[in-house]
Amino acid sequence: LMNLALPPSINLMGELMIMTSMFYWAKTTIALTALTTLITASYTLYIFLTTQRNKTLNHLMIQPSHTREHLLMVLHSLPLGLLIMHPNLMS
Repeated sequence: LMNLALPPSINLMGELMIMTSMFYWAKTTIALTALTTLITASYTLYIFLTTQRNKTLNHLMIQPSHTREHLLMVLHSLPLGLLIMHPNLMS
């Protein structure tokens, strides 16, 4: 599934290229791709609004994040950023 690529970045261009190639592959994928894009965009906006407005639903029990989770996110993001800036490291 695709996520909402905002601000426009390499991710957005990749998603657009994948979607257009799927349209050329089979015409029946247009409706399915449109539906999945709509669902994931709605979910992304829902998550954004609930995290930024601090109004979570009562039935969702989300625990507060801790330093361990932040460390894991950084330890996964740094190699990714390094590979994006220097793709020749993969070869």
